[in-house]
Amino acid sequence: MSSRRKNAKADATQKKAATPFVSRPFAGRPDETEWVALREIVPAATAPLALKGSDVPVTLSTVLPLAWPGMVTLEGRRLLGVQVATRSGDASRDLAFVLEQVLTAEPGTSISPTELPGPGPRLQDLLDDAPLTVTVHAGFDYWLEGAEDADGEIHASMERANTSVVPTAKLESVQSAYWCRMRERAHLRWVLPEDEEPLLDALARLAVDGGLGLGEGTRYVGSFRAHGLLVPVWDLPVDTEADAVEAPAAAFRERLSAALTQTAPLPADARRARAGLLSRQLTLR
Repeated sequence: MSSRRKNAKADATQKKAATPFVSRPFAGRPDETEWVALREIVPAATAPLALKGSDVPVTLSTVLPLAWPGMVTLEGRRLLGVQVATRSGDASRDLAFVLEQVLTAEPGTSISPTELPGPGPRLQDLLDDAPLTVTVHAGFDYWLEGAEDADGEIHASMERANTSVVPTAKLESVQSAYWCRMRERAHLRWVLPEDEEPLLDALARLAVDGGLGLGEGTRYVGSFRAHGLLVPVWDLPVDTEADAVEAPAAAFRERLSAALTQTAPLPADARRARAGLLSRQLTLR
């Protein structure tokens, strides 16, 4: 092996070692669940970012044209994409690395995927503690907001992206719960902030008591794990609109909070229910 290849391999190994895998990359943020939701379950949404020590406006976007991690439009709008591949073991570090480039880039610049970012600040270091204020969009037309002469390639990317957008709405009664309609069913997908083990215990207690549903015709179908948090999913009747789920979701949150206060060992029926919940759980990487 040549010395050049050896050096490149050593550099890559060093960078990988400097960014170990972080199972909950957004932990410590008051809006941890929203970062997970925007990254994993919401197709088209934006949120303004508040930076520490800076009043430069930056907008977080679920997706950007051509899957760019970040961009500065010709009009000077600065955008950071959240649904991008993790290049290191820490999604927060990856996003912060792109954010730093977005802050200094000239208008008309797109930020392309790069090599591993190496050690440096994370989102928790760059953003203040104000939680995200999320706006859900019906499509990606907001990419062209204020653009007088948008690039044709961006137009084409927007049109392609719009064809895949699933109707989605954010619930107001609880945090980080999103209604959507896909094919012949409506669904609720809800990012919960609690640690997995006590949360599974609480869900198992509710399952025994018949408390996992969200009303007539609804069904708890399982959960997936994303960035260290559980995301339960419910099937809803296809004609169920988002506002009809507000009250049932708030009632479920109350039942869940009460179940989380119980610390006694799970009885046999709850242990069986817990095993069933685990068998229906997936992990997103």
